[in-house]
Amino acid sequence: MTRPDPRATARTRARYQRISGLYDLMEILPEKRYTSWREQLWAQVHGPNVLEIGVGTGKNMPFYPPGLHITAIDLTPGMLARARKRAAELTLDVDLRLGDAQALDFPDDSFDSVVATFVFCSIPDPILGLREIRRVLKPGGCLYLLEHMRSPNPSIGRVMDTLNPLVVRMMGANINRRTVENVRSAGFEVAEAANLAAGGIFKRVVACKQQ
Repeated sequence: MTRPDPRATARTRARYQRISGLYDLMEILPEKRYTSWREQLWAQVHGPNVLEIGVGTGKNMPFYPPGLHITAIDLTPGMLARARKRAAELTLDVDLRLGDAQALDFPDDSFDSVVATFVFCSIPDPILGLREIRRVLKPGGCLYLLEHMRSPNPSIGRVMDTLNPLVVRMMGANINRRTVENVRSAGFEVAEAANLAAGGIFKRVVACKQQ
């Protein structure tokens, strides 16, 4: 069984802990675009038992559909503290926990749906994380993603490859992940890979576990 690299995980946690207090401020401008995408994604999610990976500061919480039992995890204590505050402000009953997508602390076949938004750019081993999600999904359950990824344009893609090490050191996020291919490699069937903006860099992905 493949296990997460503890050093890579610790580096990722430290990066996001460092910026957790400023994260919402840093995201003010892009969030103007992301908000409608989040709302549209969550409108597709089925329950009753839903897992959100990388809850961050809780930006998806205003769009949680009623009647679902939502468990939400994050790798970083600083982010999770802000998510707890937002849940309280919205009077939401959410099971918030520290957790690592690469080693989920849940039994097989636990959830009807799993959601992650702008998370698989920063998970150290994305395929390991996706396989863990597939493990905890019930047969027929689906993974719902919003992600930015490597441009399909070869010239732009090469520029993103060149810039990626600098961006990772500054922000913790990879800008050249091939997330749709990773989802397939993890054993999912991709039901949707919709371009949202920027020439295919931003996508909405729905991928399901076979019955």
